[in-house]
Amino acid sequence: MSLAIFLAIGAVAGWLAGVILKGGGFGLLVNIVIGILGAVVGGFAFGLLGISAGGILGSIITATVGAVLLLVIVGLLKKAA
Repeated sequence: MSLAIFLAIGAVAGWLAGVILKGGGFGLLVNIVIGILGAVVGGFAFGLLGISAGGILGSIITATVGAVLLLVIVGLLKKAA
């Protein structure tokens, strides 16, 4: 996968996670970081569940689900601190 597509998927996934959880994105750079980390978390979670999603749309879904999980965990940790 080319770097441009990888970054675009990260940006879209991070933006979608921001919209789902807080009603808006976080800015391009933060959206990309959240999306990329979300792809790792989502890939791990989907792997545990035996789910595989292929193609660009599957990558966006996986990264978005992972980004939402990541943001929920971060939110819970911030409340506990």
